[in-house]
Formats: sequence, structure tokens, C-alpha cells
Amino acid sequence: MAAAKAPKGAAKSSRVAPTREAEDRLRAEGHRIVVGIDEVGKGAWAGPLAVGIALVPDADASDVPAPIRDSKSLSEKAREAMFDAVAAWCTAWSVGMASPQECDEWGMAEAQRVATKRALATLRTASNITPDAAVVDGSWNFVSPLVPRVQMMVKADTSCLSVAAASILAKVTRDRLMRELAHDFPMYRFEGNKGYPCQWHRTALAGYGPSAVHRTSWAFMDDVPWPGIRRRERTQRLFAV
Repeated sequence: MAAAKAPKGAAKSSRVAPTREAEDRLRAEGHRIVVGIDEVGKGAWAGPLAVGIALVPDADASDVPAPIRDSKSLSEKAREAMFDAVAAWCTAWSVGMASPQECDEWGMAEAQRVATKRALATLRTASNITPDAAVVDGSWNFVSPLVPRVQMMVKADTSCLSVAAASILAKVTRDRLMRELAHDFPMYRFEGNKGYPCQWHRTALAGYGPSAVHRTSWAFMDDVPWPGIRRRERTQRLFAV
């Protein structure tokens, strides 16, 4: 099947397509089910943290819906346009989330683990799939011991096909939720900034204070000029598998 033409919005810097090389190396070690894992929303001030998991077909690269790339290198319009095709093409996929309140209570490291645990549980329930190994974007391992073999790769979302697919699925899923939250909290314009810091978001916080979906343990709270509102202190919790 011929590769599809790239939609408008694909970044010029991401013309080199991600490959299955990392997955193939893990399969060569004897691991049968190898998934890609990526998180979205770690740096946001509001909204949930999302972790996406994708299991891609073991087939020739020509079958890949073009252009599967790191979600950050695609425009919002391009990501939305390709979401259904990527979701249908994956052998299985899931997204797990940790709420802003959970991010506040436990901190980001624990929230990443909780969101991953939920994504894996959904994968097992929906597709009866339990990964033997995972390629994970970044250098911080928030996946072990939930998956027996974890391969950390910096910028895996730009080079590893399953991680790139996971990044698109997680990003679009979270973006859609943030657009829904924008109806309840219109003053923050979540439909545009998706809960991330920007000038309008800072201005809205100064005028209205934090909403029910803001992460009030984050450092931005130190600059919110509302009397009586203090930065939330986190509790300590050990992660339980």
C-alpha cells in the first residue's frame, strides 16, 4: 500500500519516519509483545496527566498511516485528522490518566506510575494483552515493575514507531478532554492552551485564581496574588503495584 501524503501541519524537522528497530531488538531478545509508552501533560498547570500505550503491527513500514510522528511535531489539526486511522491501525492501544488532584496529592512520579497502571489495566481488559516489554520515551523509568522489560530511550517519540503512535493517541485524548473542560472553565481558555502555561493562562489565574482542575501544588501557585490561597503540600505515598 502506498504511503499517504502528509497532512498540513507536519513539522519540517520530523521528515525522518520513526521505525520498528527498537521493538525488533526487544523481540530478538525473546519478548513477544512489545509496546511503546509515552506521557502527555507532565508540564501542564491544569488537567490530568495522560499515559498512552500502543502495540503496532509487526509488518512492513509501507502499511503505516502517514505520517506517524511525535505528536509535538504535528499541528492539532493534523493530529485530530489522523487519530482514527492510527487508532484503527494499532493492534491495541490504551490511555490511562491521573487526575489533577492525584498529581497534587502524590507528585508527578507517582502520578505517572498510576496513569501507566491504569493504561495497562485497560489494555488487558479491552484487548486481553499484557506486554512483555516496553519502549518508553525519556530517561525516567516510571513503568517498571509494571512491565518486565523496559527500554528507556530519550526522544523515543521521534524514532520509535510504537512510542510515536502512543504519543498521538495520548495527546489527542487529553486535548479532547481539555476542550470539554474549557466549557466549564471558559476564563482559562483551555481549548487553546490545554492547561499549559501561556500569557493568557497566567492572566486568568491572576484574575480568577485556580479552578477545580488546577494542580495547586505546582510552583505557579506561588505567584497567584489571591489572599488566602496557598500552594498545596503533597503527601508522601509509596507506589503499590
